[in-house]
This record gives sequence, structure tokens and C-alpha cells, in this order.
Amino acid sequence: MFLLGDLFVKIRDYQYKFNETVRSSHRDNGKIGCIATLGELNREVFKIKQCEWKTKTPFASIRRIVQQTKGIYKIRPGLYGLESFRQSIERKNIFEETQDNKSLEVVKNFNHTYYQGLLLVIGNSRGMNTFIPNQDKNKLFYDGRKLQDMANLIQQPQYTYSKFVKRSSTIDTIWFNSRNMPHSFFEIEHSTDIQNSLLKFNDLQDFYARMTIVADIKRKQEFESKMLFHAFDELRMNKRVSFLSYEELVKQYEMELEKKALNFIL
Repeated sequence: MFLLGDLFVKIRDYQYKFNETVRSSHRDNGKIGCIATLGELNREVFKIKQCEWKTKTPFASIRRIVQQTKGIYKIRPGLYGLESFRQSIERKNIFEETQDNKSLEVVKNFNHTYYQGLLLVIGNSRGMNTFIPNQDKNKLFYDGRKLQDMANLIQQPQYTYSKFVKRSSTIDTIWFNSRNMPHSFFEIEHSTDIQNSLLKFNDLQDFYARMTIVADIKRKQEFESKMLFHAFDELRMNKRVSFLSYEELVKQYEMELEKKALNFIL
């Protein structure tokens, strides 16, 4: 369901200059409405028959329009809502993050769930088997879906000895390959201690899997400092752990959805 509403295109003069406005085509019926990612907008705009793009960079144009149009506000990197429905969105515990509220549990919880959801979308799009730990299964993505309904694995595959399966059972998001072996481990660190995630990765380093800390770019220096600890020498020297910023994750999510808007992919 396209939750932000219909994207209408007004063609101005014969040079096909576009002035887009975004509005809701549905009344708020108690569901999360009038909110969408830029990736969804990029995908949906090409479904509008009267939309004829003359620019060579339509996705960049859509981004600029969304960021500059009055009545649209940024909730998180890559996530936007209609200002006229802000109260409705906030009743679903989805708040624009500010300096004043960023330490509130409701804001931190949504941050964690939002980025988990993006990882699930990307993993599913790439044909991975995706897993979410039990403690997060009932948390809601911005569109109202439970994370457990977005992941395509109900439980972890028994890919090795039980002690290692148990150790990975609390990792925020895992991608498994077609052989049900771990492909990527992701830990989302919004405010908790990065060292705890590195300890998990340290215990799982013998598996041929990518290990990634996902966090605000402001925490990259903290990540690099923790990686210098003697306990993580092997992780550091073997370059086993990567840092992925929220903004970089959002860009990769948008790229996955943009691919779906193309008629042919090399």
C-alpha cells in the first residue's frame, strides 16, 4: 500500500517543467497514513500515467521536490510525512527526531525498528533469508507491519553448534544465504554500547559472514576507538567488522527500490 498518497504532476508550459505536490488520497482511518520513504516515492511516481519525465535524473528531482515542498516534513533519513497529518502519525509513536526528544525511549525504539525494517527490505530484495530476534518480532515498522511479518524466517537455521546459534539469536538482523548459512550480521547501535556488539562478533568471527555496526555517523569515531581494544585485535587486523551509517543504509535501501522502477536491469 502506498501510504504517503498520490503524487500529482502539473506540467507547466511547453518545456515540461514539473511542480509536484504530495497529498493524501485517503482519509485517516486509524492506520498509519500519510507517511512513506523516499524509496517508495521513487518507485511509485513512474506508475502515474500522466507523469512524463524529461530530466535524465528523475530520482534526484524527486528527492529535491520532497525536501523543498511545504507541507512535507522529515521524520528520519529517507522517511517523510505530511505535515497536515503529523498528529495522526505521532499517535502511532512515530515522532520527528529532535535534540529535545532524541533521548526518549519512544524515539530510540522507533529508530531501532526503522533501520531493522530497512535491512529486512534490502535482504529480501536480494534473495536472502532474513531473521529478526524474538524480542523484536512484534515491533512495528513505520507502515504498521510487524517485523516478524517482514522477515522470511520464523527462527534461526541450526547452522552450527547450538552455543553459536544461541549467541547469534539476539543479533538485530541476520541475512542467511540459500544454504542457510549466515551471510551478514547487523547490529544497530543508536545509544547502547558498541562494545557489546563487538563482543558478539568476536565470538562469531570464525564464520564466513559479514559483520556490520549500523549507527549514526557521529558514532564512527567511537566505533574505531573500540576496535583498537586488544580484545578485538583479530577483528581489526582481519578487517572483519564494518561501519555503516544510517544515511548510507537509507541510500542502499532507496537503490533497491529504484531498481524495481526500471524496466531492465543489467
